[in-house]
Amino acid sequence: MNVDILLYDGFDELDGIGPYEVFDYALGYAAEEEKDESGDADPADRPGRVRYVTLDERERVTASHGTRVGIDGVLPDPNGGGAPDLLVVPGGGWTARDEDASAWAEAQKGDVPRALGEYHAAGVRTAAVCTGAMLLAEAGVTDGRRAVTHASAIDELRQSGATVVDARVVDDGDLLTAGGVTSGIDLALYLVEREFGEEIADRVATVIEYERRYEVAGEE
Repeated sequence: MNVDILLYDGFDELDGIGPYEVFDYALGYAAEEEKDESGDADPADRPGRVRYVTLDERERVTASHGTRVGIDGVLPDPNGGGAPDLLVVPGGGWTARDEDASAWAEAQKGDVPRALGEYHAAGVRTAAVCTGAMLLAEAGVTDGRRAVTHASAIDELRQSGATVVDARVVDDGDLLTAGGVTSGIDLALYLVEREFGEEIADRVATVIEYERRYEVAGEE
């Protein structure tokens, strides 16, 4: 399971870092299950990878609370061989309407929504945390689809043409969305359970001392 988390200046730290940590632990634990009891897990044996990417080549981005995050690479062409199995987009600063660094700023620029639309059209499973859903809405990805976002942007999401669902995480097939900031952890744990099983998901939740919340609206 290869996961790319698409970052931009002004993204909310926990929106991106929370899911990253969940996926990273899960991939490590999944690798451990394959190793001999007497050996060590080889990072090369992990069943996938998780990384931070941007649209353009750069060394770091600055998140909404000032955290500077290093970047692993550039988001690949969705129709190429390097496309991830899952693309995650965080939110951040949407309701503040920060014109310089925020999800709102990226919506106005148009490049991130355009990339999200291309990935969706290519059939890549896409997930949004918090107001990252509004970037999907800007791309038209959530039109007529079941989705959720941060409470402060619910009305905007509904007005954009999405079918808003009252749940912490909404699974609409190739489109997954999560509500407020910490719900990104629940989204990631939900996907980990689907891909690697309940035992690994519970193990991750235990090591990060997180009490899982299971309010997931699944596919209809």
